[in-house]
Amino acid sequence: MGIVLKALGDETRRRILEMLKDRDMTAGEIAEHFDITKFSISHHLNILKQAGLVLDERKGQNIYYSINTSVMEDTLEWFMNIMNVKNEEES
Repeated sequence: MGIVLKALGDETRRRILEMLKDRDMTAGEIAEHFDITKFSISHHLNILKQAGLVLDERKGQNIYYSINTSVMEDTLEWFMNIMNVKNEEES
């Protein structure tokens, strides 16, 4: 879970995930929305891939990135469980 939290701890990576919730995108399409180098975008995408939050699929000449919904669901469930434990302790 630590690598997932690290990946989610960065605003750029959170913005990338927000963009990917609407549709699959290439690194170039993602980079168009940021004022940083394509190398930096690739670095962020690699961290998201290592965390299992993003999947990549080659389609012809391009690689498309998409959200790995099962990992996102697991992460959300983990957060909800933590919040429930905290709320129960405060009661």
